[in-house]
Amino acid sequence: MDLDFTGEQELLRETVRGVCAQHAAMDAVRASEDDPNGFPAELWKQLGELDLIGLTLPEEAGGSGQTALEAVILYEEMGRALAPSPHFVSAVMAGGVLTRAGNAAQQERWLPGIASGQQILTTAWLEAEHGFGAEGVALRAEPDGTDVVLSGTKTLVPYANVADRLVVLARTGDAPAAVDLFLVDPAAAGVTMEPCPNIASENSHTVRFEGVRVSGTDRVGEPGTGWATWDETMCDGAILLAAQAIGGAAAVIAITVDYALNREQFDKPLAAFQSLSHYLADRDTEVEGARTLVYEAAWARATGRPVTRLAPMAKYMACRTFVESTKTAQQIWGGMGFTLEADVQLFFRRAKALQLTWWDDRHCEERIAADVLD
Repeated sequence: MDLDFTGEQELLRETVRGVCAQHAAMDAVRASEDDPNGFPAELWKQLGELDLIGLTLPEEAGGSGQTALEAVILYEEMGRALAPSPHFVSAVMAGGVLTRAGNAAQQERWLPGIASGQQILTTAWLEAEHGFGAEGVALRAEPDGTDVVLSGTKTLVPYANVADRLVVLARTGDAPAAVDLFLVDPAAAGVTMEPCPNIASENSHTVRFEGVRVSGTDRVGEPGTGWATWDETMCDGAILLAAQAIGGAAAVIAITVDYALNREQFDKPLAAFQSLSHYLADRDTEVEGARTLVYEAAWARATGRPVTRLAPMAKYMACRTFVESTKTAQQIWGGMGFTLEADVQLFFRRAKALQLTWWDDRHCEERIAADVLD
């Protein structure tokens, strides 16, 4: 079993880490919470210039055509830095949907702009008090000639206020999976939005669609195939978010180890107390185990193997590890760890937000159980 990355992959890691250190330091992360755009403009520019936005998009569309292995390197480093950007919703989810199911005109129109970062697309998926499965999509798309009319509300739509288009999941029939995908202009008549930040104070909005007319040419994929396209793309997304969680968990353990070595109580460093050192040893062991699972899922995806079970396993384990790591960090830092001046609280809030979104623990468990039992 070879878990080493190639020289080119390690160079990618060094490049991403350097860009994040320069343009996504903790001060920039804090500033993004109050920034209406929600991310540092210079970071986004640098990611585009280094061809990191379109890392996994097809080369013929302006991307780099890399695999899930390169993508987890990118996301592990962005997670380590807590780097805020619309990369996931634009390049991974919207770009992935268009790559899988978009027609030639849609791909030509949007993929090059997504890959360069000049255009941002986001996804409107979740609805209040609804789940992560196909049944959770209640927003309706009623046919009207060759057009459809959208009515309903989406919540926690990331970066909706800076998006050029919304990829909207809409119900087109009564069957559970009768869901299609539509490209919607956020400036279209009937679309309204208001800020709806999550626990991590990340840029997200509640978006309402009141009789929004959408051309039939803006449907992504054949009628009735939207949910299958979305679910397959989410497998990619789950693996990358798991990598992001592992990067964050490793970073928060690192800063907590440094704190424990330098902070003294009763004339000796905190690290000298056996109970605290054992807590850190437990968390570090969990991070390494979860990282191996994430790498396995990425390797399986890159080599064309099934990830039906591995993708939710990776997301479930990595996010739980991230949350537990930040809990331990908070306990060791004590009351200071909850103050805004401490970096630990930034990791703590993002760990919980990541665990609750894009397949929460319960949904991951259901998917794993279905694969194991069925």
